[in-house]
This record gives sequence, C-alpha cells and structure tokens, in this order.
Amino acid sequence: MSSIYSFSATLNNGNQKSLADYKGKVLLIVNTASQCGFTPQYKGLQELYAKYQARGLEVLGFPCNQFGHQEPGSDVDIKSFCDLNYAVKFPLFSKVDVNGENAHPIYKYLTSEKPGLLGKAIRWNFTKFLIDKEGKIVDRYAPLTPPAKIEADILRLLK
Repeated sequence: MSSIYSFSATLNNGNQKSLADYKGKVLLIVNTASQCGFTPQYKGLQELYAKYQARGLEVLGFPCNQFGHQEPGSDVDIKSFCDLNYAVKFPLFSKVDVNGENAHPIYKYLTSEKPGLLGKAIRWNFTKFLIDKEGKIVDRYAPLTPPAKIEADILRLLK
C-alpha cells in the first residue's frame, strides 16, 4: 500500500470508513486516550476541527489502550466521554493498537513512512500525523506538542 488512501478503518459507530473518502482534505491523525495527562488536547483538537473543517481539515481520532492502559473503555464509553467532556465532533474510530504485531495497518503505514526521533514506534498517546491534500505525510508531532502549535502548518496546507 503506497498511500494513506489505500486504507480503511472502523468508525466508533461500527461503520467502515475508507480514508479515500478524505482525498483532497488535510488530515490530522491522532492516537487518543481518555485517561491520559494529554487528554485535555481533545479540546485543542476540537477547536482546530471547528475552525478549519469547512476549509478542508479533518481530525481523525484513533483511541488506543497501549500506553498505561489509559483507554480502557468500550467504543461507546469513549464516545460518551468525548461528547460529555470535550464536545468532540471530529470522527472517532474504534480502539486500535498503534504498535506491535496487531497494530492497525494505518499505523503501520504512518510509522514506517514517518518515523519519530527515537524510531518508528509510537511512544505515547496523542502522537499526531499531519497529511496534506495529496495524502503525503508532512510531519509527525510528539505527544507534548499541543494542537495549537500545529495550526500554522495546517493553515499552510489548507491554502
């Protein structure tokens, strides 16, 4: 598979979603968790989505329980948490692994195409990948990078 658009994933509601549906959009793909020190980044992610979705930004949240078991709930629990605490409107997918043998194919692709400073593996929740309108991975951001710090890069790609 040579493009992000070659993949599909299961949405939080159980429906399959092809990433090809996002062709021509700027994507911010994030592995999320509800019980993490970085969980408040949901607020910033939702703010970016609300501000730029009409201009072509899609934030895609992939809950993951691989880091400190900080996403233990079901898909229903995760959706409820995100709705109640952060009014999340961007697409949430079913919980996935982002590392190891059972890593979701999207994450195998992302990490092989854009390794981090310490190698391919995702190191923690809220690692972010920015994808341009042609499906090219532009950058990978560490969990410490707040969504607001990515805004200028998003704007550059939305032009």
